[in-house]
Parts: sequence; structure tokens; C-alpha cells
Amino acid sequence: MTLQAIDHVQVAIPVGGEERARPFYRDLLGLIEQPKPADMARRGGAWFEAGGIKVHLGVEQDFRANTKAHVAFLVDDVAGLGERARAAGFEVKEDGDLPGHERIFVFDPFGNRLEFLKPVSVKA
Repeated sequence: MTLQAIDHVQVAIPVGGEERARPFYRDLLGLIEQPKPADMARRGGAWFEAGGIKVHLGVEQDFRANTKAHVAFLVDDVAGLGERARAAGFEVKEDGDLPGHERIFVFDPFGNRLEFLKPVSVKA
């Protein structure tokens, strides 16, 4: 057995959080909401994707935000995303601790930490 790829990532949200999630995952990140199979739709949550990136939001009855564990997304404009996130009212944390990368952390409406980074050339 050899791992080939990641099919999707799942991020937990609280019960009834789907409407609060859409402005972040759909509008800010540009992911397109996908219909869930009927049996799974009854559980709540939402599925989003764009290109080869799939993010599933799963409802947790006893929800607690992931403030350490996170998903990291490669993006082409870290600064632009940070500006748009701030303008939309989302918390953004600048982070320059990863050499060779421009990166930020953006917190979704529920406090989940997501990383966004772009490799940059390191000047000698």
C-alpha cells in the first residue's frame, strides 16, 4: 500500500454553523459548495471544492475549535488574502517564522486556525 494523495480535509464546525461558514469558505476562499449525498446531508455540514482542493465541514455536537492543529493551503497571494480576510472581519495572524515562505494564519468564523502560505526565494 502506498499513499497517493489526500482526497479531502475535514474541518469541524458547531451544530447549525453552515450559514456562518459560507462567507468564509465560499466567499473569501473561493471554494464552490457541492451537494452532499442525501444520507450524509441529514448530518449537517457542507462540502466545498475548487480545482483539486476539497474541504468538508463536519458538524460536531461538542464542538471545540482547532487552534493548533490546522490545514495549510498553498496560495498565490498571501498578502491579498490577508487584506480581504481582515476587511471581511476575520482574524488574521501574520507569521514569518517559516524560512522561504510568506505565510499567515486566518481563523474561520468558529476559531479554527487555517494556514495560507507561498514559497518565496530566499536571498543569500
